Amino acid sequence: MEIMHKSIKMSRPQDPHRPFFPFGNPFRMMSPKGSRLSPKLVSLLADFEETLAERLRKLMPKDKDDILNLSWMRLAMESLCETHNVIKDLITELELPVSDWDEKWIDVYLDISVNLLDICIAFSSVLTKVSQGHLLLQCVLHTLDSSSPTQFGRACSSLDNWREHISSKNPRVESCRSILDNLVASLDLPKVKNSAKGKVLMRAMYGVKVLTVFVCSIFAAAFSGSAKNLLELNVSDTLPWAPAFSALQANVNAEVRNILSSGRATVLNELEAVDGSVKKLYEVIQNEVDTVEEELLQKSVLDLGKRADNLSQGLDHLTKAVDGFFKIVLSGRDALLCNLRATGTAPDILVGRNAEPVRRKLISQELAQTWRYYPPCFISKSWITNLSPACYGVHCVNLLGFLRCSCLCRRSVSTCFAL
Repeated sequence: MEIMHKSIKMSRPQDPHRPFFPFGNPFRMMSPKGSRLSPKLVSLLADFEETLAERLRKLMPKDKDDILNLSWMRLAMESLCETHNVIKDLITELELPVSDWDEKWIDVYLDISVNLLDICIAFSSVLTKVSQGHLLLQCVLHTLDSSSPTQFGRACSSLDNWREHISSKNPRVESCRSILDNLVASLDLPKVKNSAKGKVLMRAMYGVKVLTVFVCSIFAAAFSGSAKNLLELNVSDTLPWAPAFSALQANVNAEVRNILSSGRATVLNELEAVDGSVKKLYEVIQNEVDTVEEELLQKSVLDLGKRADNLSQGLDHLTKAVDGFFKIVLSGRDALLCNLRATGTAPDILVGRNAEPVRRKLISQELAQTWRYYPPCFISKSWITNLSPACYGVHCVNLLGFLRCSCLCRRSVSTCFAL
């Protein structure tokens, strides 16, 4: 069976066409040339792809109102977590140790994992920012508990601050486009030669990457409020999960575009509901004190409180899902690097007598990138120039992962860097 050439297009038609298989088509699984798949490998691949198809079907929204609500987004992120965990199980079942991995497979995995960590950090910063706005709403509700007319001015001021806070741009989200471009490029998996197990792994990885790019694209479009982050992925209909994916993508992307073009102040459904309640309450309390109707005021306050709690709860669940995905990617990356170090099979870019200048450049670039995210107390620029050759490679990459994980898990730090 031969998978036909796939094509991928961005949402902007003017984007130039780029080749997508620089290493050749990795899906020539059962061609006359090369290794054949044993019945066991065929069964493992079939089980994996059927599970992937079922997950895609479960993500199909029952109603258009389910799209871009926090419950659906949490389901999508949890589906990513499950799928990435299944890949780990598949590698174990394939009995394919890291020492048998082609160097290009390792390079692809490490590059993808860095981009996924970065985009998780961007998503977490958005969720943290919206969660911070909940404190302003709680302040409004507490202020109006007294039903004192003198509190209306303070409540209006807090509502103004909330709307300004929510509408302000998040610089982290601006980086999503370039990250998405890198993730799209990651779909060009390397060609597999003379390894039936490697072919199964690469084909399974392709399915995981398509789902990952799709979900990250939806999240990026929702958080940025821009259709430029919405991707259209075309996959061959010979893949067992292709019909489920194509139907899901067509349904979700069409509705997301409708929402983005509707002129709504916010894109997330729960956040839009809170914004509507804020506007109603603002209209009630901004009038003269004598004209405020007590019954209408109480109704508006209760409505805002209910919607704000619903938003806060949804944000908590989605934040946990994003953090969980971050940790899965980080642990997978760390496990691979530890195995490389233990087996002595690290890529040439990380080892070798003549690799020090290249490694220093790469580590310096990634440390500089990490610098934008984390407090200077973790690391100083002079530390880069003082690195000894023995410190390059997997040790530095592990340090970068530690920095990212530490800052993401420490809420006091992540809160400071949310805006």
